[in-house]
Amino acid sequence: MKIMLRENMESLGKKGDIITVAQGYGRNYLLPKKMAIEVTPTNWKLIEIEQRALKKGLEKEMSSYQEQVDKLNLVRLSFSRKAGEKDALFGSVTATDIKEAMDQQGYDIEKKKILLTEPIKRLGNYTISIKVFHEQRAEIQVEVIKEGEPEEVPAAKAMRAETTGEAAPEEAPEIGKDTDPVETKPKPDDETETPSSMEE
Repeated sequence: MKIMLRENMESLGKKGDIITVAQGYGRNYLLPKKMAIEVTPTNWKLIEIEQRALKKGLEKEMSSYQEQVDKLNLVRLSFSRKAGEKDALFGSVTATDIKEAMDQQGYDIEKKKILLTEPIKRLGNYTISIKVFHEQRAEIQVEVIKEGEPEEVPAAKAMRAETTGEAAPEEAPEIGKDTDPVETKPKPDDETETPSSMEE
């Protein structure tokens, strides 16, 4: 049977879409719940009017979804895990871990909308897609670092500063090393003149 959706449904389509579904599914589920209306030759004019109204409301919803996509694109998550040789994790980072981390940042995202095909099992940086609404997707950045990894040494910080343009912290000069010598005045000659000098 042919129906027009009155609600956005992930598996079927968006408001105002006219689709074909199994007759039992339409009559026993969609129509009684008023999630759709049957399309027939006698109600086609009514369908057109309602479809225009639904599409207009959908435009506002799509704008709201795009705002959500823009916000999610700024999300950066970092996970610390124990790792062995070749950066292989002792464990993994799962969709559940990502959802919990996003919850802590104030993003209420369903686990099924985190499009992680399999758990992350290696150190590194990853781009994970988040399904917002139908074809609209956001991309968050996930970093997995080694647990207990030491902080950067000063040489590494200086090198990073050169590549990023950040000013490296100045170090106090060591006394007695690479400093200008202190000028000293000769002490006055306390020795008495010798007879030879007096004769001159």
